[in-house]
Amino acid sequence: MADEVVLLDFWPSLFGMRVRIALAEKGINYENKEQDLWHKSPLLPQMNPVHKKILVLIHNGKSVCESLIIVQYIDEVWKEKSPLLPSNPCQRAHARFWVEFVDKKVYDVQNRLCTSKGEE
Repeated sequence: MADEVVLLDFWPSLFGMRVRIALAEKGINYENKEQDLWHKSPLLPQMNPVHKKILVLIHNGKSVCESLIIVQYIDEVWKEKSPLLPSNPCQRAHARFWVEFVDKKVYDVQNRLCTSKGEE
């Protein structure tokens, strides 16, 4: 039986881009179900009942939420294909540092873009 992989996503999401890149690096075929953030599909709150928001990866009917956790899940489940993190613990720690650094910067910029009103 082939893996069924579905991504509940919103195309402009930079966090979604992270997951799409991880899936591409691993060569994983998946169905992208674009979500309308203002008119959410019933599947979104069903698969993410706590936050009721994107991103959600559905793998064989089970959901994984939050982009960084999804990427770690992808790396663990499909470990035989292109590791996403270095094997050296120090290099892995450095990679995680930069992921967190970029997350904070990207979230701040994306949040300002989404909440800006005109020329602010």
